[in-house]
Amino acid sequence: MNVLNKKTIEDINAAGKRVLVRCDFNVPIKEGKIKSDKRIVASLPTIEDLLKNNARVILCSHLGRPAGTGYEAEFSLAPVAARLAELLGKEVKMAADVIGESAKSLAASLKDGEVMLLENVRFDKRETKNDPALAKEMASLAEIFVNDAFGSAHRAHCSTVGVADYLPAVCGYLIQKEIQFMGGALENPKRPLVAILGGAKVSDKIGVINNLIEKVDTLIVGGGMAYTFYAAKGWGVGTSLLEEDKIGLAAEMMEKAQAKGIRFLLPVDNVITKEFSAEAEYKTVNANEIPEGWMGMDIGEKTRALFADAVKGSGTVIWNGPMGVAEFDNFAKGTLAIATAVAESGAISIIGGGDSAAAVEKLGFAQKMSHISTGGGASLEFLEGIELPGIAALNEKE
Repeated sequence: MNVLNKKTIEDINAAGKRVLVRCDFNVPIKEGKIKSDKRIVASLPTIEDLLKNNARVILCSHLGRPAGTGYEAEFSLAPVAARLAELLGKEVKMAADVIGESAKSLAASLKDGEVMLLENVRFDKRETKNDPALAKEMASLAEIFVNDAFGSAHRAHCSTVGVADYLPAVCGYLIQKEIQFMGGALENPKRPLVAILGGAKVSDKIGVINNLIEKVDTLIVGGGMAYTFYAAKGWGVGTSLLEEDKIGLAAEMMEKAQAKGIRFLLPVDNVITKEFSAEAEYKTVNANEIPEGWMGMDIGEKTRALFADAVKGSGTVIWNGPMGVAEFDNFAKGTLAIATAVAESGAISIIGGGDSAAAVEKLGFAQKMSHISTGGGASLEFLEGIELPGIAALNEKE
């Protein structure tokens, strides 16, 4: 599948047509108030383009994990409709259901340039089962389907995949940007291509490492998963995070990288403590000198310089996962150093969602990155080379 050859919102004429748009409105809501509207703001380019072109826009999304047995107030999308109306400067009609009387009558009465929002698609338990009957009913509300929810593109649900069986299906601007940056970096990167992988577990990133070893010039491994690679080298790791059942695999990956002539970098020094705590006393030791009873919490100064140097002069950098326990200030320095190096590299920089995206935003580097992925699980699967159902279901360009 060539993800770069999918039809986009620019390949359709939506004027006067009812367009079903799958957005990612899975925003944090507490006591009816939205805590971050970032995902709503991210959907605006697609929605505004359709409205400008006089489409009749029907939005849908999930929110949280309701039971799937009908309406639940805490998972209602009503606060999203209110915030969206403020951002668009126009009314967003709110349906009381997913495909019931309210949704059908609102959709039928929509005029050109008007917008409505269906209630949480997961209020119907058939949504997550990709039930064809529900998909067909949802599709019957519209004439065109636009998927703009990259964060849900790895899920084969009715609103991400099923409706594409019954309607012309294209991607919105958000998914288009993900495909262009992440797809481009994997298919035809500006070289050298450097991948930086962090986070806690090797098991979370096995597929990503295996896929990237086929494509990168340099692979950098930090974070908690580095200690499993240390163990594969025969080094002691004290009480550091260790996946003993993955030691053999770590050794295989290092051998594979060496056989392919890929530069494979592990931390050369580590910041260690005796307890997992923000206030713990710490010291820096060489990678192969972690004493018994101590655990690694971050990469050390020599490693920060080594990794920053490897990023310099790169053409493309993909970064997924922090270098240490970045939620504790004392152990966020490695992640900060990498964020700084990537921001200053001049390379096409792609931040793969989740913790690294949060770190980049918290540290104030978001504007300096070429692309910050909106999908945690979806971007990991994309980097693994796994076909994402929500993208696979879209129509190909002629």
